[in-house]
Amino acid sequence: MIKVAMFDTKPYDKESFEKIRPDDMEITYFPVKLNKDSVMLADGKDVVCTFVNDKVDKEVIEKLSKLGVQMVALRCAGFDSVDVSAAHNKIKITRVPAYSPEAVAEHAMALLLTSTRRIHKAYNRTREFNFSLNDLVGFNLKGKTVGVVGTGKIGKAFINICKGFGMKILAFDKFPASDPEVEYVSMDELLSKSDIISLHCPLTDENRHLINKKNIDKMKKGVIIINTSRGGLIDAEDLLDGIKSRHIGAACIDVYEEEGDLFFNDKSGHILDDDIMARLLSMPNVIVTSHQAFLTDEALENIAETTISNIKLYFESGELPNEVCYHCENFGECSKSGKRKCK
Repeated sequence: MIKVAMFDTKPYDKESFEKIRPDDMEITYFPVKLNKDSVMLADGKDVVCTFVNDKVDKEVIEKLSKLGVQMVALRCAGFDSVDVSAAHNKIKITRVPAYSPEAVAEHAMALLLTSTRRIHKAYNRTREFNFSLNDLVGFNLKGKTVGVVGTGKIGKAFINICKGFGMKILAFDKFPASDPEVEYVSMDELLSKSDIISLHCPLTDENRHLINKKNIDKMKKGVIIINTSRGGLIDAEDLLDGIKSRHIGAACIDVYEEEGDLFFNDKSGHILDDDIMARLLSMPNVIVTSHQAFLTDEALENIAETTISNIKLYFESGELPNEVCYHCENFGECSKSGKRKCK
């Protein structure tokens, strides 16, 4: 029997995993996040299953290793919450590299359309029987230039959606794909020429606070910024300053650097201690969703299937096709031959 401790569990997580959980796997669902204070809940387990805001740092990894945990199975694509170097030769790390690129890309476009056509404002008005169109003037997306930062599966899905709207695409990626239909440019050119900038890249030490005062100053006045990737890509204080100065025309964010104690929780009966988030929410040109871009039936199904497959393959045959591997030369993307674990 493979024993799994799942942390930061929500009802939809349990429902999707229980639908396909094999008989030889026992999953204990914990609503709390994994951190140094909750790590002892993994005692007696073979695997811990974590999400984006669980903290798998060096201290947690050391404790998991002493408890006999063999694997951290991320049920997400990003692994910036994991100290991968500390896990090397102690605990295997797997992830779900592509649960539903279309889900995230479609949500990014939904945020953009909501912002540009003032749909959220119209919704609130009509519920109060106010059918005035004053101050609801938007603009067409056709002909606008969108800068896409990161052209992995999600970035490409977003590009395809934008093409359908007749938008001009500029792209930046540290490792550009060989795609004749995508115009790759430098980051500076993308910043200066884009009417809309959408972030679709993983968070690394190199690109943390990519959207900062220096880069905001390079952008067009009135630019719209979309982030459905990782909150740490944006310096929230600089974003707020850019909005207040009217340099940034709008911001659509599904992720936030300090989201760990906010998102996925009902805070409606509490005073919000995060002053930056409170000020962002007070802005009429800011739309915030709480890390829900992934949240579709299809994505939840794919997350459960891939996560369970990752666990089963390792314990049955030692295979780790979705390993996050520190040892390999191309950090973060295991370049080992075949599907065997790295030595």
